[in-house]
Amino acid sequence: MTVLVIGATSQIGHFLLPRLRDAGIDMLLLSRNPPAGDPSWIRGGLPDAMPELPRLDAILCAGPLNCLAAWLSATHLKGHPHVIATSSMSAETKRHSDVPAERELAQVLRDAETVLTATCASRGMPWTVFRPTLVYGAGMDQSLTPMVRGGARRRIFPYPMGKGRRQPVHAEDIAQAMFAALGCARARGHVFPIGGGDRFTATEMFRRVHRSVGTMTLPLPLPRVFLGLAALAWPRIKGSVGRLDSDLIADNTDLESLLEVHPRPFRPDPSTWRRPG
Repeated sequence: MTVLVIGATSQIGHFLLPRLRDAGIDMLLLSRNPPAGDPSWIRGGLPDAMPELPRLDAILCAGPLNCLAAWLSATHLKGHPHVIATSSMSAETKRHSDVPAERELAQVLRDAETVLTATCASRGMPWTVFRPTLVYGAGMDQSLTPMVRGGARRRIFPYPMGKGRRQPVHAEDIAQAMFAALGCARARGHVFPIGGGDRFTATEMFRRVHRSVGTMTLPLPLPRVFLGLAALAWPRIKGSVGRLDSDLIADNTDLESLLEVHPRPFRPDPSTWRRPG
């Protein structure tokens, strides 16, 4: 089996590549700046800088879904590879945001999903899409990891309080799900929500993150009144503040029954936030 991996250096790719190697799968790893000396890496980038590709059995994409969809719709590949890609639960959770940029992001994701699935269907290529919740686990995310590093640096950990449920998912569990989809006929033509094994309030999520910093830091809970005033001063945070009392969760029923993937509970420790060396 030969697979093209897009987003190999992402937090999901970090956990996906070892699984593919251990299974003896031949990989082509896409990068605009590939490392020298490793024939697995090929130079290119989505959507308009792609090299000529051999016949593929699968395409695994942990990169931008809209770029993947644009490239697929404009390209005729050899064979009928199984396209396995990550989208985001933001396609739904930000659909009605008060922030125009967030509504636009949600629309971009939904449009990309539509283009990808329609393109694959018209060319006889199987497809599987995963919609993860908040992703963490390799020190590369742009949400929880910066909070941890900022708290460790300042020795103070400010965090918002909210009643909405959260379900952060580890990047390795997403990688496991993508790998499982490779060998599962029932995964084809399916959009899988994927969240972690725990559900708790936003307040509890941030408390667990604080406990995992690894250095002495002073917790500083931020009440909603303060956050509401902050959103007036900085409109870019209005959307995230407005969702603090909304549930941002995923139904893992199909993930667990069809792929037998059971995401881990949220139990971060200091190693969770370290970028791979």
